[in-house]
Amino acid sequence: MSERIVLGFCNNVDYEILWNAEVLEDLVNQFQIRAEEPSTRVAIGSERDLVISILGFMQTAQGGERFVAGSEILERFAARFDKKVTLGGTSVRAAIAMRRLGYRSALHLITQNDHVRRLIPPDSPYVCSNARDSVYPHLIVQFGAGDRVKAGAIDIRGRRANRLIYHCNADRIAMRIAPEFADLIGAAKVLLVSGFNAMQSKPLLLQRLHEIAQLLERLPVDARVFLEDGGYYDPSFRKLIYGALGSRIDLYSMNEDELQSHVARKIRLDDVGQVLEALSELHQVIPANAIVVHTRHWALVHGNGAARYADALRAGVTTATTRFRFGDDLTRANYNDIGGRAPSAAGAKFARKFNAASGENALCVPVADVEQSNATTIGLGDAFVGGFLPALLA
Repeated sequence: MSERIVLGFCNNVDYEILWNAEVLEDLVNQFQIRAEEPSTRVAIGSERDLVISILGFMQTAQGGERFVAGSEILERFAARFDKKVTLGGTSVRAAIAMRRLGYRSALHLITQNDHVRRLIPPDSPYVCSNARDSVYPHLIVQFGAGDRVKAGAIDIRGRRANRLIYHCNADRIAMRIAPEFADLIGAAKVLLVSGFNAMQSKPLLLQRLHEIAQLLERLPVDARVFLEDGGYYDPSFRKLIYGALGSRIDLYSMNEDELQSHVARKIRLDDVGQVLEALSELHQVIPANAIVVHTRHWALVHGNGAARYADALRAGVTTATTRFRFGDDLTRANYNDIGGRAPSAAGAKFARKFNAASGENALCVPVADVEQSNATTIGLGDAFVGGFLPALLA
């Protein structure tokens, strides 16, 4: 077991439902949801709360991740829709994407079941910290630009495509670490750290981080550690993570929603000054060598030696855009096609201004211009990671 790319630390089963406005409209009427109720901040203790949350995100055109009081809420809701069962978790989705591009990786899992054994890349060595089978499904809701829910007092139209993740996952809350994972990382050149965002106990998180820090000591000294952020149950836990692991993190990565969560304000993603100000604030608290931000129009690295990540940035945005266009069935030919396309006007304009303003310790690349009515919006950040990491081996 000598894979050079090693991915941790969590996985799960996803229920990707097929968007059906009529079902949601029936639920709006059944639950008598009022015009003022849709909210991205509602505590989700019932199916009614779940509908209110979906409508709230749709109203703001945001994506997000939320905890639900029980998996039975998700099972009941998902049963109303046609759905596809897939694997989730940044590490596993990244592994699947990079395998389709010809790269292998080793994995740390926290959940195993028939879905995992069927869908995981068959030549990916892995360890699992859970000895028994378990399934705690994550509900994935994707809405497109122009999708509309109109019922009773509700009339909401999505301004742009986005995705929502809902879960109540005991395995992710516990995040057990398998000691045998140390046997998989001895030859690693790249290690992904991700998946701690669903944890709810500070003492337990600190214990897990201590275990991770011990594992990192087994890494070759020249291995790069890439930490992917997430939508945290408790946003303050981010500080515990980069406080415990920060000195060993080479790249701390996040999407635009997570960037704005870090700085606790909305940022205009076409405003170079606002983005640079936010990055400066992040560097004051996150001790990583460099910060990565990936969005729908551009991606950047800001920090020491940014220029050396040019190929990785391009590979990351190309893989994410290929998934956006082709979904789970992306191929190397699809990747090559997307890589040859011109960038979006918005992305090219921002990248040009950012690179002119930020100096040698920052680099931004634009995303290819792709129009897609039935876009895949789930797993784009994971696909970015799946493209970025293999390029670090060069």
